[in-house]
Parts: sequence; structure tokens; C-alpha cells
Amino acid sequence: EGCQLSISNECACCGSDEKTYMVGGWAWAWWLITDIQRITLEIMTLQPKCEDVETAEGVAITVTGVAQIKVMTDHDLLAIACEQFLGKSVPEIKGVVLQTLEGHLRSILGTLTVEQIYQDRDKFAQLVREVAAPDVGRMGIEILSFTIKVIYIYARMSLLSSLLESGPSAGEFIRVSLVAFP
Repeated sequence: EGCQLSISNECACCGSDEKTYMVGGWAWAWWLITDIQRITLEIMTLQPKCEDVETAEGVAITVTGVAQIKVMTDHDLLAIACEQFLGKSVPEIKGVVLQTLEGHLRSILGTLTVEQIYQDRDKFAQLVREVAAPDVGRMGIEILSFTIKVIYIYARMSLLSSLLESGPSAGEFIRVSLVAFP
């Protein structure tokens, strides 16, 4: 005898040989026979953080960002996401994507100067999105947004003085902490 399966804000994958993907709505499943697994379709928030990464100039910098990600619902991409993440909890999914984002963030930080990172954070965040999107996309995940939240710069006073002169306007919503040493 079957049972009704109700699905909301998630995808259910039914079957073992030939898989059926259900997004929203309902489906019938055979009790004790049909293997049913679920994956969330809700937006997940990540906070990638790279600490003490050396820039192209060798200056230590710590950057924290905020990313919004989501499992893609296109049938082929959903199948890829299910292959990668079915049976995993939301924290496990977030952990895999977080490691990927942090890896790309770290590699990009190493190619830019402090001035490039500090003065054009939107361009920097866009670069992270562009570089990370293909890897995350191969997991069936989409990066909806990525922004830079906090920048900590550990540098000599001469560099900090030049950054402060050409830095962000007072109306910007980013927190930048400058830590100086002689």
C-alpha cells in the first residue's frame, strides 16, 4: 500500500534505479519499498572568512563576506545537486560550498593589492562570484549574492594613511578595521 508524500521548499528524490525528482506538490511512494530522500530548496546564508591572507604586496588581510546560495531547480542541475548532496544535512551542504567559496576568496586575495581590495569592494566581490560560480554550479548550487562584510588590514602606518585618504565615503555600510604597526 502507498502513502502520500507532501513536498514544500524541498526536492524529494524517489526511486533507486530510475530516480524521479519532485519539486513542490505531492507524490505517491510505496511504503517500505520506495527510497525517498530530500534536499532543501531554501536559500542558505554563508559567511566565508579568510584570515591573515597575504595580498600581492605581502600585507596580511582578513576578509569576511556574506553569500546567499540555493540549489538550482533546473532538472539537469537539480539531478547534479541531488547526486552530490542527497542524504546530507543543510549544515553539511553549507560546509562544502563554504570551503569552495573560501578557497576562491583566498586565491583572489593573493593576486590583488590592498588598494584594489579596499577601494573597489564591489568589483572584488563580483570577481569572487565570477570565479566561484562555475565550481559551485557543477555542484548544482547557484550563488545568488556575495558581498564583502568586513575587511581587516594589518599594515604599516604609511599604507594606512594613503588608504584613509582615498577610502570609502562615510555613507558606506562596510566595516573596515585598520591595525597599524610602526
